Amino acid sequence: MAIVAASTMLAILLCELGSRLVLNPVDFLSPRLERDDILGARLPGGSGGHDAWGFRNRSVPETADVVALGDSHTYGNRATMEDAWPSVLGRLTGKSVYNLGMGGYGPNQYDYLLQTKALGLKPRVVICGLYMGDDFDNAFRITYGLSHWSSLRREDFGPVDPDVWEREVSADTQWHQKARQWLSQHSILYRLVIHGVLQPIKGRYQIENASRLYESTTSLVLHEKHVEEAFVPTATLRGLDQESPTVREGMRLTFQLLLEMNALCAQHGVQFIVAVIPTKEMVYSRYLEHNPALGMSAILDRVIASEQSARQKLFARLDEMNVRYVDTLPALERASETERIYIESGVDMHPNRNGYRVIAEALSQVLQSSR
Repeated sequence: MAIVAASTMLAILLCELGSRLVLNPVDFLSPRLERDDILGARLPGGSGGHDAWGFRNRSVPETADVVALGDSHTYGNRATMEDAWPSVLGRLTGKSVYNLGMGGYGPNQYDYLLQTKALGLKPRVVICGLYMGDDFDNAFRITYGLSHWSSLRREDFGPVDPDVWEREVSADTQWHQKARQWLSQHSILYRLVIHGVLQPIKGRYQIENASRLYESTTSLVLHEKHVEEAFVPTATLRGLDQESPTVREGMRLTFQLLLEMNALCAQHGVQFIVAVIPTKEMVYSRYLEHNPALGMSAILDRVIASEQSARQKLFARLDEMNVRYVDTLPALERASETERIYIESGVDMHPNRNGYRVIAEALSQVLQSSR
């Protein structure tokens, strides 16, 4: 028995070592979050295969042609580092692109990283990936939740929790939960089995049975159009509801921060571009809007109407402020007619490698035309 156990452990160890030689750790290992009084949270340098600054790049360069700012949609959640849109943009344009994206970040963090990191790389272009789903909410929560940003406040909303990230494992967490977290942070093999093999199977089941499994989830399945998507409209609406005072305040803050970022880039001779990334509900709105056959159809209609209104206000303000932007919605809508552009592994709003490629292609056309 001891020989079998020892042989098994040796085989697992060899598989782990082999996977680290072939695969990029940043694509599989879960990084360790640290709390930060300005950013809310950050990744320590080197954690989970990230670079010395704690971002998803192979290393920190001395200079970069393009710097990308953004949240998980810029970081490239649910895709490899090479398939995230900043990496694809680099290959399409032949430019060096440094990715300053981080899940959970919003306009406040973009502004801070522009000042403290991005401009130090002497870029020619800074692209800010603005995700419509929660960036307004993030701007509100960070501004009113962290004292560093109190100078931006105009109203009194009472206590606001700025933590949009999962909290660290507490002392009373069960041992098996701690074990899973440790494995996810240290074992590529564990992540390969759980997320590479089991997750797609689980995900397809979740999509097909979303309405039955989850109270706040609905799904759209159109086999003839190769559409199989799940949506969480209640959560999406919280970040877009135009009747919400916190969303309206988050939009005001976002517009102000984008204006400051544009002005700062202009002072340094850097082109500033906002890449507007829509929600999945918006991309599939042609099938979702006014469709009573779908579960949660009334909430879906509110999400779409809210995002349409928010987009109009955003574009009007960007035009007024003379801030250049790229609307990636048309490209994503076109692509969704012919290929899967969101992940197939369950209830999630992030694109897959195809979706990130579409975003990169839309941005590359703008960069190529501005030479």
